[in-house]
Amino acid sequence: LKKHSMGIYVINKEDGQNGHYDDIGIFVEGEIVMDNIGSPAQACALMLGVIYALNLAYPKELRHYYEFIQKVLMGLDGEKLSPKVLGLKNKISNFIIIQFTEAIFLYSSP
Repeated sequence: LKKHSMGIYVINKEDGQNGHYDDIGIFVEGEIVMDNIGSPAQACALMLGVIYALNLAYPKELRHYYEFIQKVLMGLDGEKLSPKVLGLKNKISNFIIIQFTEAIFLYSSP
C-alpha cells in the first residue's frame, strides 16, 4: 500500500478460489478508506467517487483508464478526449461494429 498513492486492494487466501475474495478495498496515501466492498467492479466505481469527493488527481499510471471510464462509459465531459482515450474508444467502437455485423450476417444466412 505504501508504494502507490491510491488504489484498490484485493485479499484472497492462498487456497481461496478465484473470484471469491476475503476483502476488497480502497486505499489513499497508505490508509484504507473503504473496505469490504462487494466486487472489484464496485471498487472501481467507488474509486471514481473517492477521487472526486477528495478532489484528487487520477493516479498517473491509471489516468487514461479513469478518463475512459469517466468520459466514454459515464458520458461526463466526453467531448474532450485525450488522443490515447480517443484511439481506444475508436478501436472498441470498430470492434463492436464488426462483431454486430458478423452476428447479423450469421443469423440472416439460411
